[in-house]
Amino acid sequence: MDTIAPLPDWLIPPPDGFTVDGFLRMEGLPRHTELIDGSLVFAAPQTKWHSRVITLLLEELDAQAPDELRADREMTVILAKRQAPQPDVLVVTRDAYERQAPSTHYFPEDLVLAVEAVTPDSEDRDRDTKPRKYAAAGIRHFWRVENDGGRTVVYVYELDPATGGYALTGIHRDRLAVTVPYALTIDLTQVGRRSR
Repeated sequence: MDTIAPLPDWLIPPPDGFTVDGFLRMEGLPRHTELIDGSLVFAAPQTKWHSRVITLLLEELDAQAPDELRADREMTVILAKRQAPQPDVLVVTRDAYERQAPSTHYFPEDLVLAVEAVTPDSEDRDRDTKPRKYAAAGIRHFWRVENDGGRTVVYVYELDPATGGYALTGIHRDRLAVTVPYALTIDLTQVGRRSR
């Protein structure tokens, strides 16, 4: 008869939910754990498409970035007391990228772009919850990336200062070409070819 291992202490939330301070001190969390609304959110196993699209965007965003910006991947962003999501790709200031402490996370003012690649388990968070929280934190640019039957589609948003929310500025298939947060072009058809 199999015995069930006891739950780790960190899995039991305090009465008021987890806070960023406690979250940052937790040890033994699974990779890519996020804090959303005071609750721990665990990621499902990554698909090939998800991994490849993140790698492509990271490489292209970094290679085409101006000197004062750098791209990073899957780093926690402290948005508020109970909000610490982990965008799939981020573009941050060079100063924030090179800053030694803290080495585990960024702050909203460090980011110029947050990117989420949608998976079946993250649809609601990536389409609704996270964009609202990124906008409320003042992150000016947000991209949502979707797999549409094997074709990569990027939905590009910019913060509308009048509403405080994101406004859709473009939908890109096959080729992403934008001028903000900086000028860049990405061949999205490369996602399916990244299987060396």
